[in-house]
Amino acid sequence: MSQSSQSIPRKSMRVARVLLAENNTTARLTLQGVLEAGGYNVDAAASLAEAMAKLELGEYSLVLTGRGLESADAATRLVAHAKQMDYRPATAYFDAQTDEDPAGARVVVAPEDIPELLGQVAELISRRASRQVHEMRMAG
Repeated sequence: MSQSSQSIPRKSMRVARVLLAENNTTARLTLQGVLEAGGYNVDAAASLAEAMAKLELGEYSLVLTGRGLESADAATRLVAHAKQMDYRPATAYFDAQTDEDPAGARVVVAPEDIPELLGQVAELISRRASRQVHEMRMAG
């Protein structure tokens, strides 16, 4: 091993940045651990206000929230706000049911099915990246 390779710190490669908003501490920490083990860089928020502030300060590939964030409409408000961001992150709720939300956010499976959850997260981020490439080509 050369001297130069010994002095370079090794960092794990993160494929995308995810904002995880969930007020249930156990669910939030579990999902954060699962997503980080899957290679994602995760910022967690325990409230709607905290999640909104993080959206304003950083750029995310995906905003993932539980449907029960604080109140009945908090998660919906977060998703609507995320969709207004210039960088247009993908949005999704996590729940036991997989279906489409009336606001247009994707619903992914609950964290009990980890491979399925990670697969759906990867698909959402991939679709966002493809959309961005398409928009750049159309603009240029």
